[in-house]
Amino acid sequence: MDIRVRNIRKEFDGFAALHDVSLDIRSGELIALLGPSGSGKTTLLRLIAGLEFPSGGQILFGEEDASVRSVQERNVGFVFQHYALFRHMTVADNIGFGLRVRKGDTRPPKAEIRRRAEELLDLVQLPGLANRYPAQLSGGQRQRVALARALAIEPRVLLLDEPFGALDAKVRKDLRRWLRELHDRTGHTTVFVTHDQEEAVELADRVVVMSQGRIEQVGSADDIYDRPESPFVYSFIGQSNRLPVEVRGGEIGYRGSVIGQTDERDGRWTLFVRPHDLDVVPAEAPGVRGTIALSRRSHGSRIAELDLDGGEGRIEVELSPSVSGEQGHVLNLRPRSWKLFAPDV
Repeated sequence: MDIRVRNIRKEFDGFAALHDVSLDIRSGELIALLGPSGSGKTTLLRLIAGLEFPSGGQILFGEEDASVRSVQERNVGFVFQHYALFRHMTVADNIGFGLRVRKGDTRPPKAEIRRRAEELLDLVQLPGLANRYPAQLSGGQRQRVALARALAIEPRVLLLDEPFGALDAKVRKDLRRWLRELHDRTGHTTVFVTHDQEEAVELADRVVVMSQGRIEQVGSADDIYDRPESPFVYSFIGQSNRLPVEVRGGEIGYRGSVIGQTDERDGRWTLFVRPHDLDVVPAEAPGVRGTIALSRRSHGSRIAELDLDGGEGRIEVELSPSVSGEQGHVLNLRPRSWKLFAPDV
């Protein structure tokens, strides 16, 4: 099922939560809506679901205008952060709930609903748990049951709102790998909301980066990390530093040192560079000088924070084992890879 969002606006009591948002989601695609709190990602998901209605614009399911249709008419499966399972119902009854409440001829027989629940329990790798209650399950198991319940109604679209937000880091990592495998088997058009960058880039076919009710960039994990189109995307995806620089005749200058070459026009720019793209160079070489204020271990590497000469702020650099990370040590750095943005962008 293709989903097309066309010039969607949403206002709450005069506050604009979404500004003229457009997005095409391909059939069978797994899309992540990524952004900080207040970026509009959950509002967009709720509009696609039919839990909210737009102030303007259209949402198309295929060629059908779904903008004014109810949740039931849209036939979407929805998974919430906090499971939303019925505590007094067994796992099987929770999964089959959406089928049991159907009206008339659309409601399958009880035996068929039970069979469907058993099939889905096998699919989400929870065989044999049909007669348990939610309180008897771990958080990860409950979220799998919630996903099975969403799949039971054979939805046209699967929507997930921070599905792993209530789980610890290890369970989250295991479940998102499992969800990707499940998606590849079932092929549902899936949209999920997250503020976790790692989750988005690991799971999604494409990532939609949002800020202040607008879409900043849509692309693959490689696109948004390696080819960010705005300072916000560069800063939000991964770690980054920024330096005020000046371009003259194709040379990038910082405090009198030429630290790179560019084809950009002459003038003032802001240079963005990631900590792992800064090389330590000899003290006499052109570079960016700073004094280590502190250093910390980050997984398999060491990150040092440097106070820049001239009081122009602080930057981070990823150090190799051969470089001292001792506080007070002076380093001279040169960017290996970077991106320039106009300072007023």
